[in-house]
Amino acid sequence: MVEKLNKQTFRESLHKIKTFLLDLDGTVYLGDSLFPWAPGFFQRLRELGKDFIFVTNNTSRRGLYWAEKLRGMGISLQAEQVFTSGEATRYYLKQNYPEKQVYLVGTPDLEEEFAADGFKLTTNHPSAVVFSFDQTLTYEKLRVACTLIRQGVPFIATHPDLNCPTPQGPIPDCGAMIAAVTAATNVEPKIIGKPYPEMVEALCQKYNLDRKSVAIIGDRLYTDIAMGQQAGITSILVLSGETKYEDLKDSPYVPNLIATNLGMVTSWLE
Repeated sequence: MVEKLNKQTFRESLHKIKTFLLDLDGTVYLGDSLFPWAPGFFQRLRELGKDFIFVTNNTSRRGLYWAEKLRGMGISLQAEQVFTSGEATRYYLKQNYPEKQVYLVGTPDLEEEFAADGFKLTTNHPSAVVFSFDQTLTYEKLRVACTLIRQGVPFIATHPDLNCPTPQGPIPDCGAMIAAVTAATNVEPKIIGKPYPEMVEALCQKYNLDRKSVAIIGDRLYTDIAMGQQAGITSILVLSGETKYEDLKDSPYVPNLIATNLGMVTSWLE
């Protein structure tokens, strides 16, 4: 059915797009292997003078790590072309908690990014408790976070993903960790990353984007497509990752366009 859709209609839809936001795993690559159609897509964007930004909820590593991984696969990009939910969270915190004092539950890489951005990481009267994908999580971190949240300190989470895919199978992600805190405190966090519109708001601020000229491409209905729908930007579902065509039947999240992979999207660009 995807192949029968009107290419000219798709070309007209994408003509106005100046910046593409791209998910990583399942969209550009799978594990450590770049999809064979990905290089042609980025080459076509460069030929047309269109921009692209990689957008990920994974905060276990610094943005520079993802840039280096992509370069290692043969994709030419600047470090600034990677945007994580951790960076979006810092944008949100600076706007709403200008004291920039937080209790952060995250990896050493994330702690370094927050500190480099001028945040003080403390247990002493923080403005917010910030939870992320912490592969160094300990019981003591959980105890301190729950104590602060019970005292009324705002509870913020970088993203809602329950599991993170790995070659060995899924492992608990931020969503699983914040579920434990909510169970203990009965407090729900404010979540920033995909699919929430705060992610797009931060992107628009940093890169001076006009939503009417932005599209997101991803393989997950409940993060990538949901974010596009909620933020009012064009969304393109690729069927090269998690989502299968039959999953669309009962989904509340409906993409503007559907492609088998980035190679098909390349054929729509002119």
